[in-house]
Amino acid sequence: MDLEITLRHFERNMAAKLVLLANNANVSANGRNSFPYPYTISDAHHWVDFCNDKRNINIFNRAVFCNDEFVGGIGVVRQEDIHQNNAEIGYWLGEPYWGRNIMTMAVKQMTGWIFENTSISRLYAGVFATNAASMRVLEKAGYHLEAIHRKAIIKNGHVLDEHLFVKLAH
Repeated sequence: MDLEITLRHFERNMAAKLVLLANNANVSANGRNSFPYPYTISDAHHWVDFCNDKRNINIFNRAVFCNDEFVGGIGVVRQEDIHQNNAEIGYWLGEPYWGRNIMTMAVKQMTGWIFENTSISRLYAGVFATNAASMRVLEKAGYHLEAIHRKAIIKNGHVLDEHLFVKLAH
């Protein structure tokens, strides 16, 4: 079965499904602490409002859809000052959709869109050493391992290495 992956703006009518997918310890375990767990309907409404705030001109957040079903999120945050041509890419996928190549396709789409529609020339992602699946997503999307930052992350009381993956615009 072919998967059709589309990236769309977040909307309020996605809030219940957002909570259903994001309120998951396994999803939360691989994300920043700013990604709340437990994830409530209030968190979902706050997120959707943040994503649609026109003042966030250097933040590009999209909902990931697979065959017209909301399955996760992806975003890019442009850095500032002398790093303004750099941006961090991050993503998450609801656990029922893991292992289906959905996020690899979403990362490829978002990367292409960023390079075609902004002056950003370098995208990077920091991945927990324990998240081999995310490393595979980035590798399949054309990113390469640039560095390993030793003991750079503390998540749930564990100190972890961060693997930094990078893709440059052509």
